[in-house]
Amino acid sequence: MSRIVIIGGGPAGYEAALVAAQLDADVTVVEADGAGGACVLHDCVPSKTFIASSDVVTGYRDTEEFGIHSDGLEAITVDAPVVYSRVKRLALAQSGDIQAKLIKAGVTLVRGTARLGEDTLGHTHRVRVRPEDSDAEYSVDASTVLIATGATPRRLPSAVPDGERILTWRQVYDLPKLPEHLIVIGSGVTGAEFASAYLAMGVPVTLVSSRDRVMPHEDADAAMAIERVFRTRGMTILNNSRADAVKRVGDTVEVTLSDGRMVTGSHALMAVGSIPNTADLGLTEYGVNVAPGGYVAVDRVSRTNVPGIYAAGDCTGVLPLASVAAMQGRIAMWHALGEAVAPLRLRTVAANVFTDPELATVGVSQADVDSGKTPARQVMLPLAGNARAKMAGLDDGFIKLFCRPASGIVVGGVVVSPRASELIMPLTMAVENHMTVDQLAHTITIYPSLSGSIAEAARQLMLHDVE
Repeated sequence: MSRIVIIGGGPAGYEAALVAAQLDADVTVVEADGAGGACVLHDCVPSKTFIASSDVVTGYRDTEEFGIHSDGLEAITVDAPVVYSRVKRLALAQSGDIQAKLIKAGVTLVRGTARLGEDTLGHTHRVRVRPEDSDAEYSVDASTVLIATGATPRRLPSAVPDGERILTWRQVYDLPKLPEHLIVIGSGVTGAEFASAYLAMGVPVTLVSSRDRVMPHEDADAAMAIERVFRTRGMTILNNSRADAVKRVGDTVEVTLSDGRMVTGSHALMAVGSIPNTADLGLTEYGVNVAPGGYVAVDRVSRTNVPGIYAAGDCTGVLPLASVAAMQGRIAMWHALGEAVAPLRLRTVAANVFTDPELATVGVSQADVDSGKTPARQVMLPLAGNARAKMAGLDDGFIKLFCRPASGIVVGGVVVSPRASELIMPLTMAVENHMTVDQLAHTITIYPSLSGSIAEAARQLMLHDVE
């Protein structure tokens, strides 16, 4: 029987463990925080639960348009301790569900840390395990080791989080009340999501962005559309502004920008990226190649340069999505245990930003098309022309579709809309299965529905419309 040791119990680790157990391997997972890892306990699950609370508040916006009269958002109160308690409770419940599933599958769970040993015994890798409740290490020899240790919020020396006024995104759930004025440092996905959620809850938000728009690595049309919504709803966005330092002054924080300006608020949320948790694993000593920044170098089947050592998830720097981490972990186990497996294909991975409205993408990007890297025809349909969107009062958002110039094969799409994370699915299936716009166009959609705009976009790209 193959023995597998997985260091890290997040999406990469626990999904890999389930695959390996299904293939009759002896599997041990070593995780410091609990089943599900940081993703479930501190990052993805908590943040999306928090955003769900902000979505409830959003439902009370502009109700007069629908003939429903209320006192507006001013009458809505948010009980922060209840919100944060629900976030933590659901995270623990999800972790418990994952733990139960692993135990049922026969996986051995160890609460603690692990690192690679000092030597290799033939084709066996020695892993040193330190349980949480003991100072005594013990060794486990395995035919395959998966490194799935994730990443941690980046901390800047000039803006050290104190957990009270200067915060990482993992610390916001310990606040006794909502911030009076939140300054978000960093306008990437994480910064934009928290800025959107707190704004919806009635918190004045200042978003400090070092680039000329929020979410600079996302589709430009989509990012600018969401930025317009942010500004319309009262968010202060400081573009082309870099925070040099964040200092606590009593019950306030002072953010010094690189041009000398000072921004003052009650709290600062640091959203300046993550660093991989690879420093204490003994990788370099074991001969595993570690790329600049501490990321474990892997190929498309999750192999490192050392036979039998695999890595998956955020510690690899491939694409920081839970869905990608999980697939990397599964692929690693399928490959290690001799199953037929297709290498990871990032071109078919859908991603979503949980702002309001949401931003979802799949396949080729607008930048790929504009640069000539990927020849494509495209169309962009505003949601404002969609019957269901009119009924729901949705003025912001669009559907964008890319296809091959000659064949009409769908190669990418962008959705800006409420629940874009759901609407992107048909486009993801189209990209994955090499469907054509003709096939999408001939698919009968519900009327009225937001998904009808996907078929409409496809109809506008059908080959007989090309001159």
